Amino acid sequence: MKKKVAFSLVQPSGELTIGNYIGALRQFPALQDSYDCMFGVADLHSITVPQKPADLRKRTKEVIAYMMASGVDPEKSILFVQSQVPLHAELTWVLNSITYMGQLSRMTQYKDKSQRSEENLNAALFTYPVLMAADILLYQSDFVPVGEDQRQHLELARDLAERFNHRYSDTFTVPEPLIGKTIGKIMSLKNPEIKMSKSDPDQNAYILLADDKDTIIRKVRRAVTDSCGEIRYSEEQPGLMNLLNIYAAFTQEEPQKIAGQFAHASYAEFKDALGEMIAQSLAPMQARYRDIMANGEELERIYKEGAEKAYSIGRKTLSKVYRKVGFLQ
Repeated sequence: MKKKVAFSLVQPSGELTIGNYIGALRQFPALQDSYDCMFGVADLHSITVPQKPADLRKRTKEVIAYMMASGVDPEKSILFVQSQVPLHAELTWVLNSITYMGQLSRMTQYKDKSQRSEENLNAALFTYPVLMAADILLYQSDFVPVGEDQRQHLELARDLAERFNHRYSDTFTVPEPLIGKTIGKIMSLKNPEIKMSKSDPDQNAYILLADDKDTIIRKVRRAVTDSCGEIRYSEEQPGLMNLLNIYAAFTQEEPQKIAGQFAHASYAEFKDALGEMIAQSLAPMQARYRDIMANGEELERIYKEGAEKAYSIGRKTLSKVYRKVGFLQ
């Protein structure tokens, strides 16, 4: 029986954090035996905000390397770079023709990013959810691993698939969310009210996958807690709750259980234990990442072969779409 398709892209718009690792990269390897997996780098998405070209090229390769270092096997999964498969942009144009302006204006990420800077007010930022839908639908994806912040975009992809199918006959698979076991969002170390982000101006607010042990421990020590002085898993202590969530995400234990284990510890003792644990957990992946990046020719071969495979799969879908909307083939 043919396996279902699982699909996910990661943006190279900044260095990856432990939030990217916990929420996405670490989840990918477990999908490989159950699904036909397609994992890629969403470099087309990243230019909705200004990028330095040399940095973008560098980070694109780094994301592929981190995927492999996290356990994604290019023999089992297709690894590719979005911009190397022009079908994504072609399908986006067709889907734009059936997307309503009102839908796009309600997208929370558009509202958030457009308010940060006038430089962000561009047409690509407004329409990139359509590109995201095209990414998913191009490969007849059955499942998309998503967090809460991406659920709205997946709903748009589902709406567009159903709208196109209704207008032109069955063409697209309507994708479903793939929800893994999750502790919740990994929040900023300095402001537990907002998600951990590599774009945060405070470098102590996030832990990068590239951070060494001393840097990780220093950042955790500086993390916001509270004046209660008691380790409990409580919404009344959001900073501490976030640190317990991070601990739980790495050890895959319940955060309440971890709070119990450290019930008699000081905040300083708990933070040091957390920093040590994060550093030890990341060390094997960091070593594999360095080895992969050191062999640039092999890395390039992998993502270029992946793009060829992705093109071959996506071409079938786009040909069907073009024929149904009336384009000459």
